[in-house]
Amino acid sequence: MQVFAILPAAGLGTRMAGPQPKLPYDQDPSSGPPPKQFLSLAGIPILIHSLRAFAAVKRVTAIYVAVRKTEMERVQSQIAEYGLGCRAHVVEGGDTRQESVMHALNAIEADPDDVILVHDAVRPLIDTATIDRTIDAVVEHGAAVVGLPAIDTIKQVERTAHGAIITATIPREFIVQAQTPQGFLFGLLQKAMADATAEGFVGTDEASVIERAGLPVAVVPGSQVNLKITQPGDLELAEFYLHQRAR
Repeated sequence: MQVFAILPAAGLGTRMAGPQPKLPYDQDPSSGPPPKQFLSLAGIPILIHSLRAFAAVKRVTAIYVAVRKTEMERVQSQIAEYGLGCRAHVVEGGDTRQESVMHALNAIEADPDDVILVHDAVRPLIDTATIDRTIDAVVEHGAAVVGLPAIDTIKQVERTAHGAIITATIPREFIVQAQTPQGFLFGLLQKAMADATAEGFVGTDEASVIERAGLPVAVVPGSQVNLKITQPGDLELAEFYLHQRAR
């Protein structure tokens, strides 16, 4: 059995508003804010932190990162600079996350029972133990996602012209907040993705495509540390967690 990781990183990161975070050393300030995955976290691009996390897992055969065509050369250079060239490969991403994952799947030579892990490029603090647990869950169940139990009370709402109106309270025991990695047997994900694309369905994540195909998805316990860097405050929190981890 082989294990492949896919990091879709073709997004533009339009939600990174507020005070400008530190730019990577190779970023020209006059070109505007860079996509989140290229921001500097403890002096290293966020994307490289994420790639290193999967490179540290012995069972991961190779890592494929899907980026915009204009960023391919930059990412290839960074991969070589940080010594990841033997494990990480760059493919051209698409206009959506789903397209980027499909492009990476098409570049991978895998058997139906091999494991595919898809991870947000801007979740740089994923740990080895969680990746290993996800692989084990995929082998057992065929599909699995890392998830965090809901802490806050969850309300279902109806959107109106005057704002949102609550229609129901959803019991927290029925809710998990999906994180990544999300893992699947190669054959299951490839077919579900192909069917979804043929029928014009675009999922919010890979698990939603598998769910649409009527297949069960197991949940692997996640962690608050495995945060997705979306806003400037998230970058500061990630710096704190990195400092704590290094102590």
